Amino acid sequence: MHKRTNLKTRRELLMMGAAGAAGIMLGGLTLRAAKTNATKKIPVGLQLYSVRGECGKNGGKNLDKVVEAVAKMGYDGVEFAGYYGRDAKTLKKLLDDNGIKCCGTHTGMNTLLGEQLNKTVEFHKTLGNKYLIVPHIGGKYTKDAAAWKATAEMFNEIAAKLKPHGMYCGYHNHSAEFKPMAGTTPWDIFYGNTIKDVVMQIDTGNCMAGKGDPAAMLRKYPGRALTIHCKEIGAPGLGLVGEGKVDWAHVIQLARTTANTEWFIIEHGGRRDRSLEIVEKCLVNFRKMLAETP
Repeated sequence: MHKRTNLKTRRELLMMGAAGAAGIMLGGLTLRAAKTNATKKIPVGLQLYSVRGECGKNGGKNLDKVVEAVAKMGYDGVEFAGYYGRDAKTLKKLLDDNGIKCCGTHTGMNTLLGEQLNKTVEFHKTLGNKYLIVPHIGGKYTKDAAAWKATAEMFNEIAAKLKPHGMYCGYHNHSAEFKPMAGTTPWDIFYGNTIKDVVMQIDTGNCMAGKGDPAAMLRKYPGRALTIHCKEIGAPGLGLVGEGKVDWAHVIQLARTTANTEWFIIEHGGRRDRSLEIVEKCLVNFRKMLAETP
């Protein structure tokens, strides 16, 4: 009896040892994977709405100088909010000449519907953009919970049509999406009824202005925030990113891991004067936070 027990114990010990060794190996792999994700390099772009006053000078002719200035600041890309009379080929050359990319566009809902969608796809193929983000919808699309559900289904259909082209549609929030509606919020109705190919471009400052929590939304809908709008709230003076109430460390950590983020996009929506100076300071602050966030 004792011999059988001892044999069994030894066998169990050997099995435990093998399992332990495997666990150590897997643990090491897990730790290395987590470290890789934590140090994921996510490029930083600028939403050009932040410098719309400068872009619009001389009937929009100043756009070239603005893009050049933004590239020299160290931004990796720009997100367009209007094209100032330029076609896609001209815009692509402007970006290429300055060594930056298009990290998205804010495009009207009407450009994604019906026959307009094919024209929009061709435009963005030429531009080299895959993120087609709707910045605002209202009226019949958002009047109640049923309208939000119908809008979600419409975005699903658009996303399916864009997928063969390697493109995504998405939605950018303001504050109203986080206000109560039918026992929930418009944000949860919309993203609870859309497929993962519909980008959740959460605007951090706008979310908090509506009493929402950006980090909580990133956790609740993992893998959806391919682009994040980095906007501050509650910052004194110039309202610079990194000097207000947004929990940037948490947002950055989630972006690098579960959110599947491909671009951080800085937006400063406040002042038109000194806008180039402001967005440069925002970038300096943001890159410092990126370096300091484990």
